Amino acid sequence: MNDIVLESVLTCPHCGFAHAATMPVDACLFFHECPHCGALLRPKAGDCCVFCSYGSVPCPPVQQRGVCGKKALR
Repeated sequence: MNDIVLESVLTCPHCGFAHAATMPVDACLFFHECPHCGALLRPKAGDCCVFCSYGSVPCPPVQQRGVCGKKALR
């Protein structure tokens, strides 16, 4: 089994700003505010969290099981 990666680079779809963020291991992050432009990021349709939509690495539940079964942080 592969190690779970907890760092992901989020790229804002509005302004293109990219920054490293630490992912929670026990839940999905449904909202994230871009530190550059202030846009509120939400997952794309079909994705469980902002890391799966805009990150360089999918969230830990998806890395572990291929699907996310955890409740989203709101």
